[in-house]
Amino acid sequence: MTENTEQTEIPIQEEALVAPDVRIAMLEQELQETRDKWLRSEAEMANLRARTEREVKDARAYALQKFGRDVAEAAENLTRGITSLPKRAEDEPDIIAKMRDGFEGIERSFVALLERNGITRVDPTGAPFDANLHQAMSEQESADHPPGTILQAWTQTWQLNGRLLRPAMVVVSKPPAGTQPHIDAEA
Repeated sequence: MTENTEQTEIPIQEEALVAPDVRIAMLEQELQETRDKWLRSEAEMANLRARTEREVKDARAYALQKFGRDVAEAAENLTRGITSLPKRAEDEPDIIAKMRDGFEGIERSFVALLERNGITRVDPTGAPFDANLHQAMSEQESADHPPGTILQAWTQTWQLNGRLLRPAMVVVSKPPAGTQPHIDAEA
């Protein structure tokens, strides 16, 4: 044979040179890495599903928030209209009594409709002032109430499924002039 004759070389795979027990260990390591990646992907998808479900639920529950604010304002105006009517009197014309009763019935029906749809009102009178729920419009001295107590509510607190729509406009008590505010000794 001549020296120029080409010999066909069969490519030798590198993996064939590795001992079987080392090859098994490498494959097990690769399997473990793939399993870890898969588990992380599954956990990420579960978190994404839960977050999306929560966002959709919130969107449904609070989609009417702007509309709810406007409707709460209309309910407040209806209440103001009723309270501006003259007080009941025995000698008042029958038509005035019927109109007052009609407006009060409309208000009850309207508020019940709002409550069925998750919009509630809370009268804060007598409760401690909470800046998250109330807007202080004025302070009034009072020796009969602890400082920070709501003495009068000009409007009610309105909420949509527990989320604030409109804060109550309130008058808050303060200590009478010339008195020392009570400081708790344990504080």
